[in-house]
Amino acid sequence: MGRLFGTDGIRGVANENLSVDLALRAGQAAAEVLTEASNHKPLILIGKDTRISSDMFEAALTAGICSVGGDVLLLGTVPTPAVAYLTKKLGADAGIMISASHNPYEHNGIKIFNSEGFKLSDELEDRIEERIKSGVKLKTHDGIGAVKRSDTAIQQYIDHVAGCIHSDLKGLRILVDCANGSASVTAKSIFERFKAETEILFDSPNGININSRCGSTHLESLAKMVVAGGYDVGIAFDGDADRCLVVNEKGETVDGDAIMAICGLHMKKAGKLAKDTIVATVMSNLGFHMFLEENGMKAITAPVGDRYVLEEMQKGGYVLGGEQSGHLIFLDEETTGDGQFTAMKYLEILAESGLKASELNAGIKQYPQVLKNVKVHQDVKHVLAENEAVKAAIGEAQDILGKNGRILVRPSGTEPLVRVMVEGFDDAQVNKACDLIVAAIENVKQ
Repeated sequence: MGRLFGTDGIRGVANENLSVDLALRAGQAAAEVLTEASNHKPLILIGKDTRISSDMFEAALTAGICSVGGDVLLLGTVPTPAVAYLTKKLGADAGIMISASHNPYEHNGIKIFNSEGFKLSDELEDRIEERIKSGVKLKTHDGIGAVKRSDTAIQQYIDHVAGCIHSDLKGLRILVDCANGSASVTAKSIFERFKAETEILFDSPNGININSRCGSTHLESLAKMVVAGGYDVGIAFDGDADRCLVVNEKGETVDGDAIMAICGLHMKKAGKLAKDTIVATVMSNLGFHMFLEENGMKAITAPVGDRYVLEEMQKGGYVLGGEQSGHLIFLDEETTGDGQFTAMKYLEILAESGLKASELNAGIKQYPQVLKNVKVHQDVKHVLAENEAVKAAIGEAQDILGKNGRILVRPSGTEPLVRVMVEGFDDAQVNKACDLIVAAIENVKQ
């Protein structure tokens, strides 16, 4: 058994490499490790997204937690950031979210939050893995945990998100894409509190349509509908609603880099951007870095993954960070990425600016950047970048780009993929360089 935890919890295809037995043992191990220092009966919250397998894993995790003496509060279908928020708000010992985020429906995952609503450190994840492998001590008699369900706790999260801005958003016409995921149960309640004209899309989950040709990873339908309907802006979430991307009135994507830059500049002007610095990742576009420099801001770069962004933020005392993919963390107010919270912050700035969405980020230049995902075997994705043929292709690609180009080849933390990102000043050179590396990876025997 290799390392179970990736960059965002335990992930896999349901009943292939993420089994019910593994979920049960993960629940047991997490309950023991996260509560062994406490002298009370631990309480763990469980939330889930809309995948067909989420009910199954909810049952397995619940059984595991109760078998070692933990009580469980079932939240039902909720966004990932709702679990993080409610874990701290309700004084629980831990929170678990069942979701594979933006991945297809057959995938699922287990994300764990500590009592403060933060994702677990590597050290804690390692201890949980050790306990999964070594076994746990089961409780008997009245030591077994109990299960309750809450249909009202989610309202506290909705109040939190809706209360994060002071604008009524009057005058905006907005399309909201819920990705047939967790936002389907919260977005309507949040947006109906404002005076914007809002239409909710892709909010009819059936277990297998989550992220299917919709949501933040498939913006095509939303973009067409925004333009055709004359909307001011489109908002797209992913399956568990911890990401947010925007489509402007022209149908153009406003990615996480641009949203961070817009929010960061607004916070700087209000004196709320700590050290005038934003924490981004190695994926952030050169145009993002140039915009920050031109506007008196700085960027700190972290590895890909919102957990690594958070670590840099906590280490340096920064309050805004995120990823190009749409995870944004407002650390003064939240402990993890939250798509709906991000949407509110962006929409408040848009409404108050009096500008069109395309004008709001007009100063943020996008330099040619290509990202391609290459399917590989899960067992070899971490070593392919060190293959001699692949290394040679990377060197040749760098020669094509020259000193102004940038290449990043990295294994996905959640899928059997190697991601190849190439950036430069010339579209043709960028595409040629990327294709060269992709071909080399595909030619490696696995």
